[in-house]
Parts: sequence; C-alpha cells; structure tokens
Amino acid sequence: MSNMMSKPITIWLTGATSGIGYALAEGLLKSGHHLIATGRREEPLMELAKLAPERFTPALGDTTDEDDLANIGVILAQQQPVQMAILNAGTCEYLDVAHYKSEVIEKNIITNVIGTSKSVEAVLPSLRAARSKGLPARLVIVSSSAWWFPFGRAEGYGASKAALTYFAHSLRADLAAEGIEVTVVSPGFVKTPLTDQNDFDMPFLITAEDATNRILKGLEKGQSEIQFPKRFTLTLKLLGALPQGLIDRMAAAMTRKNKEQQEDRK
Repeated sequence: MSNMMSKPITIWLTGATSGIGYALAEGLLKSGHHLIATGRREEPLMELAKLAPERFTPALGDTTDEDDLANIGVILAQQQPVQMAILNAGTCEYLDVAHYKSEVIEKNIITNVIGTSKSVEAVLPSLRAARSKGLPARLVIVSSSAWWFPFGRAEGYGASKAALTYFAHSLRADLAAEGIEVTVVSPGFVKTPLTDQNDFDMPFLITAEDATNRILKGLEKGQSEIQFPKRFTLTLKLLGALPQGLIDRMAAAMTRKNKEQQEDRK
C-alpha cells in the first residue's frame, strides 16, 4: 500500500459537478491537492475554482463523448505528472418492468461502464508517465454495493455496476506489473441529487460529505477496496451468501413491499 496522498499530488476527478463528486472535489482541494475536475456543467466547476484557483484546472466535458475526452487528454498531458484518477461520473436509472424498455439498461451501461472505460483510456498515458518518473500512480473507480443483491427495478444500474467492478478488478491484475494500483469504491446509499429522486426507503443513508471522508480516508491508507457504510455492505454480503432460492424469494418480497409503499404515497 502506498501513502501517496501524504503530500499534494495532481488528481483527475470525473463527475465533479454534483453529489459525491462535488463533495470529493471540495475535500481534495481543502487537503491541498491540485485538482483537474471534469463535469458536464460549467457553473459548479467555476464555484469549485473559487476554493483554490491556483490548484484547480477545469476540464469541462462528458465522459461518454470521445471528442470531449480527447480535449481532456490534452489537459491531462499538460498537467503531468497526474498520479491519481478518480473516475466517479455515473448515472442511475430504474426500470419499470411493466413498461420494459431496453434503453434504460443501455443508458446505465453507456454512462457507467463505457464512459468509465473511455476515461481510463484518456488517463492511462498520464499515469504511466508518472510511473516512468518513479512516482506512485493509482486509478480509482467508483462503483456501488447495489449489485451485490438483486434489487427490483435495478436491472440496468446493478448490471452496470457489476460490470464496472469486474472491469476494475481485471484492470488491477493487468496493471499490477506496471505498478499502477487500482481501487474500487463501493458505496451504499448516499444522499445526492440522484438518490433524491428515489421513491423507496434507503437504509443507512449517509451524506455526500460523510462519503467523501470515508473515501479519502481509504485512499490515504492505500486501500484497494473501499466499502461503506459497513452495516449496509456487511448486510448485503451476508444476504448474498444465502442459497439462491432464498435470495430470489427475499428479493421478490422486497420488490412487492416497495411497490405497495409507492402506491400508498400516491
């Protein structure tokens, strides 16, 4: 494990304009790091710039757009050495099975998996350049703990995060020989503009600021897996270890209960 954050480094953060990303950007700037921040909205980036203009580089863009990422790649090259990339940009769209639309699955996959994979392509040259200078380098991929249990309506979101975690673990194996470390962040429910749209109970909900503190603490320790809150992630792991038939019955019962709650709220 490398304590590469014990002194200021240059970090690229995606999804920086809302939710966990915005809180992470604030935390990284307050910790003295130089931040290259990517998001699709210019106004939040300008707000972040006020915190430390001399240590902040805006990189406006959409991580699913190849032209945007090509431009961001130029910025990353200019700001070398970039020693860490926190790939946080993502979305969450739920499926209404009564009106099944495969585009819901597609939207989750494109943003969460394809966008992240394109971001890796954009930043790997910079991380490799850091390693060539003998500096530590780390790739951080923000996934989710949601895919550990088959929640109803989460077919698209859960599948995208399962794919993203497998992608990250495989990258960890492939990049080990180059000395580029890979961390997977698996949060539970975090209060963000995305989760504010949820119409179901969210156990152990934490704030974006709390999530940021847990992520930064894990990165400072050089952890390869950062999972929180522990009560939620441990519960999901225990549920996931049950026989599949029992998991299926529990998932179906939870889905029925959520539908009943949604009807009551109407």
